Amino acid sequence: MNLPNQLTLVRIILAFVFAYFISQEGLAYTVIATLLFTLASLTDFADGYIARKYALTSDFGKLMDPIADKFLILAAFLSFVRIQIVENWMVLLILGREIVVTGLRIFALTKGKVLAAERAGKHKTVSQMVAIFVVLGFIIFKESLSRVFQWSSSVEIWWRCGIDLLMLVTVALTLISGLSYLWNNRKLIHVHELD
Repeated sequence: MNLPNQLTLVRIILAFVFAYFISQEGLAYTVIATLLFTLASLTDFADGYIARKYALTSDFGKLMDPIADKFLILAAFLSFVRIQIVENWMVLLILGREIVVTGLRIFALTKGKVLAAERAGKHKTVSQMVAIFVVLGFIIFKESLSRVFQWSSSVEIWWRCGIDLLMLVTVALTLISGLSYLWNNRKLIHVHELD
């Protein structure tokens, strides 16, 4: 188990710890959750960088790195649905894409192949993480300001419009990357149909 793979496993653990803290009420819990998400995001950058620089890429890393990303991102989005900041249909589309792509990766494993993440998938992940940081920023901003001033409904409307627009872009990139992934691996699916 090399360092990049260890960082991938740490990211999965941090996803569960993050999910616990973001589900709690209070500014302190949200700040801790944001710090945990930031740390987990840094492990995503670090494991890829180390693996490429020191030639430590492995089949385990190719499979588990994107799965670890999914754990972290879905933990955040599902929490945002619970506290009614993000629309549930948006998260359902994201979840559906991740289930299909992960299912394809697992199917490929049964055929002795490991499907790595693609560039479109990386762009999708970045857009999702940006959206999550914006939502976390909104929660912290709202909870902080509410302690000093009366929270303005007009300010919240602007924030929520911005979040909705950002989420629409994120959902679009998520679906596009999923379709691209299926298209680029269509031969694998076609071979299965011929078996």
